Amino acid sequence: MTKVVSSYIELHIFKIEANKMKFLLLKRSSNEKYPNIWQMVTGKIKANESAFETAIRELKEETGLEAEEIFTVPIVNSVYLIESDEVCLIPVFVCRVNSKSEVKISSEHCEFKWVTTDEAIKLLNWEGQKKSVKLISDYWFNEKDKLIKIK
Repeated sequence: MTKVVSSYIELHIFKIEANKMKFLLLKRSSNEKYPNIWQMVTGKIKANESAFETAIRELKEETGLEAEEIFTVPIVNSVYLIESDEVCLIPVFVCRVNSKSEVKISSEHCEFKWVTTDEAIKLLNWEGQKKSVKLISDYWFNEKDKLIKIK
């Protein structure tokens, strides 16, 4: 019987330049699962780690960045994992980083770029991820109180 689990996180990273939101996208290395796709930071939740702690750890591991602010996004994405016959519910987070921060990608990725909301929506593969980017942008500029800040 298929199980429902929550073992991964999705973390969108942005900076503000000239009053515009720029999202950080990472291109997966060719030797990784889902090679050469553009994505945000993702990661597996470790034992005794909360989802938001995973987001903070993965931010540092995959980009070398530190969040100036981090928020939960009121959306949960999902994916079916065929290897384990599980439906995985994925909490979504977003963090703002300093516009002058220097990205240092891990070996999991081979390239990165800062893109506009529209560019991110075009480059991301999965509808849930695209919807998250649009929601984050809309909330940031119009209804920021719907993003719950993590202290």
